[in-house]
Amino acid sequence: MDSPPEVAALYRLDDSLSEPERAVREVVARLVQSEVLPVIGQHFRAGTFPAQVVARLGELGVLGANLGGYGCAGLSNVAYGLAMQELERGDSGLRSFASVQTSLVMWPIHRYGSEEQKQRWLPRLARGEAIGCFGLTETEAGSDPASLRTRAARTKGGYVLNGSKAWITNGALAHLALVWAKTDDGGPESVRGFLVDTTTRGFSAREIPGKFSLRASSTAELSLVDVRVEESDVLPGVHGLKGPLSCLNQARAGIAFSVTGAAIACFEGARAHALERQQFGRPIAAFQLTQAKLADMLERIVVAQTLGLHLLRQKDAGRASPTLVSLAKRANVRAALTTAREARSIYGASGITDDTPPIRHLLNLESVYTYEGTHEVHTLVLGKAITGIDAFG
Repeated sequence: MDSPPEVAALYRLDDSLSEPERAVREVVARLVQSEVLPVIGQHFRAGTFPAQVVARLGELGVLGANLGGYGCAGLSNVAYGLAMQELERGDSGLRSFASVQTSLVMWPIHRYGSEEQKQRWLPRLARGEAIGCFGLTETEAGSDPASLRTRAARTKGGYVLNGSKAWITNGALAHLALVWAKTDDGGPESVRGFLVDTTTRGFSAREIPGKFSLRASSTAELSLVDVRVEESDVLPGVHGLKGPLSCLNQARAGIAFSVTGAAIACFEGARAHALERQQFGRPIAAFQLTQAKLADMLERIVVAQTLGLHLLRQKDAGRASPTLVSLAKRANVRAALTTAREARSIYGASGITDDTPPIRHLLNLESVYTYEGTHEVHTLVLGKAITGIDAFG
């Protein structure tokens, strides 16, 4: 049961979007409706990734959509964000796949890679013929990436990598791993990005078992034991933590907008359920407390959409500061998570099953709340911007 047009108009933002941007949203929305929603519950329950959708994303130009050349669509960041929003409406696992592929693998190659690296990888990644993962996080280096322990020892013609990575989206599916490691040069500029073909001897990936969140996503531990990487596979355009941190900032902007897709799915589902579910002789939508919950959910979605759209417009204009990115990621993920929780309460007992949207989105958003910078880290980023005092550490 769709929302009334005057309500849906509040969060569809049609009057604020160009015709091409609306067209991108509708194309991806149709894909999600016809090919994702019918199967995503089964994948979530089984803990499997809907790999059959990857080729379709490539055909539609979604992967690397906001990059230009090398087979990429060259769309605006707003158009890309709308595509991610629709994927998130399907499931965070699918959106996470596309976010990692685009912002954490393709973007750094596009921004910092050599011409040979761009020609070799970007067209294949854009078509979905190759899958990439981003190897930064380690068990002892999450919010503090400067403490990463993976090492790259200089050898004739390249490097030898040793170390491990944890919680790596797409890790067990990937053909290419962008691994961040410290070289033996030492100093703040010693962190480098290495393009590792996952068939290279000494590289292995293992799915992390027992997840109750992002179950329809591939999440792996990576192991690198004497992995040989040629000099030509090192990103030449960046040294130091600026490399991985700029990638994460790129991804966060898309996430800040896309999480509204999960909130919209929960709101629309809860509204329909409230109109159908009868208690005390009338639909629960007739009760004031239920209407208050729905009003709060709608308000959060519209505010988050407005902030997210502002961020992506600023990004298209080259004016999106890291502080604005942190503000939007922090505010919008919290808004989506709170919306999912309220939707779950409207569904009552049925809201805890994966036959209905809220619990799946709720569990997924618990991960989004802490990845790409935890809620607390973004709080400290904002605190430093507000006061001028660094409270980290």
